[in-house]
Amino acid sequence: MNIHIPQVVLLSALIMTTHTPAQNTTNYPPPRTVGDPATFGRGIQRTMTLLANGETARILFYGQSITEQAWVGMVADDLRKCFPRARLIIENRALGGFSSQRLVKPAEVDLYPFYPDLLIFYVFGSHTDYEDIIRRTRERTTAEILLQTDHLSAQATLEEEMDPARLAPEGRMWSQFMNYKFLPDLARRYDCGVVDQRNLWKQYLRDHNLPPAALLQDGIHLNDHGCYVMAEIVKAYLVHRPDTPLDPFNCDTVRTYVVGRDIHWQNGQLRLEFTGNRVDLLGRVGASGAPADVRIDGRKPSAFPELYGFTRAVAPPDTKWPFLLKIGHETPLVVEEWTLRFHDVSPDLKTFRFTVTGSKTGPDGEGTSAERFVSKSGRIVIEPADWDLPYVMKLGKRELTPEFHLRWRVVPYFVDEFHGGELVTVAQGLANTTHTLEITGNSATPLAAIRIYRPPRATLR
Repeated sequence: MNIHIPQVVLLSALIMTTHTPAQNTTNYPPPRTVGDPATFGRGIQRTMTLLANGETARILFYGQSITEQAWVGMVADDLRKCFPRARLIIENRALGGFSSQRLVKPAEVDLYPFYPDLLIFYVFGSHTDYEDIIRRTRERTTAEILLQTDHLSAQATLEEEMDPARLAPEGRMWSQFMNYKFLPDLARRYDCGVVDQRNLWKQYLRDHNLPPAALLQDGIHLNDHGCYVMAEIVKAYLVHRPDTPLDPFNCDTVRTYVVGRDIHWQNGQLRLEFTGNRVDLLGRVGASGAPADVRIDGRKPSAFPELYGFTRAVAPPDTKWPFLLKIGHETPLVVEEWTLRFHDVSPDLKTFRFTVTGSKTGPDGEGTSAERFVSKSGRIVIEPADWDLPYVMKLGKRELTPEFHLRWRVVPYFVDEFHGGELVTVAQGLANTTHTLEITGNSATPLAAIRIYRPPRATLR
């Protein structure tokens, strides 16, 4: 793909670009309505413009077991079909069984480091932890966010209280509070798109004279029919709107500086003062040259402790659930792999000893499940509240064997030298403040542009 700064093409007739309905190859009746077209695409037009322009877009599905189901693949396939020129990077990092009060901790390694262009989010649980995830997404990334209201459980009724003034988070109207008060308010405060899934779900049941259980395989999870309906509802929202044009590379949260136009080599150096937490360098396609040194605030990116991160702490070879909800550190990390082994585990899996070893750090200490653990090097910190061994063992249907252990990695979100390439992220996870970028090379360095990402909210409450 050639490096360019695409301009949004204004169509003579400002008609929303919708998905062409695919042939219904199922035996299920299609929805008679998938919502108000005037609302489609609100809050996600940077991503949809990337897709319409044939650019790269990173899309993350996140949540719990409902988001692990087949409707996600249907939506992803539809996006690929509707935007064949785009380079879609789509991941589903949902964790079945993890409501918001659990998911808020692994989001630290799953969500914010992925740095999506679009987050499609659906989870049950505590509304305060739900908001924490959305707030931190706003503070740490430039992602657009699409929220889904809840589908109906088998016990739900089509007639329910919908007046926000009559709803509170206590008592038997929790679902109504979440869907008709909390989520709409949250979307307004954090400028999110919302798929009004609950009302559309109810309308589908009414239109086809179905009980809620008809779309479910148990009390809450979707059957094939339910996956079809959910996919149709979500797909309808994912549209590009030429009537709201924007340049996805020069907008409120992203700014691109073209070398030779916006920024110039001077004495073998490019210097740019910026505000943001991520820096991408865009190379000239097909060009080569000597490596260029990268410095931010006079330091190599590798010198910033915040540009290192952990992966999930999982049990090889076949689990995805994190047995440790969160891992911290007190001293700077290095890129390496960590192993944790268990000793003297009680029958209920709640008390145990453990040892940790880093592939570069070496043996780094022993701790117990009941006490805060700080490794000898300070590179691993584990709080007692972050252990989730009994619950995750049950979810993963695992047994504690002598070989059972946990592994995780420290990964870099930086590079210190630019060697060329279509797009290279040289720093991600900086403090969202003012910095100075310096690139030492020359006019032969194959650098076409610098792209800065600035999350809209800078301060954690």
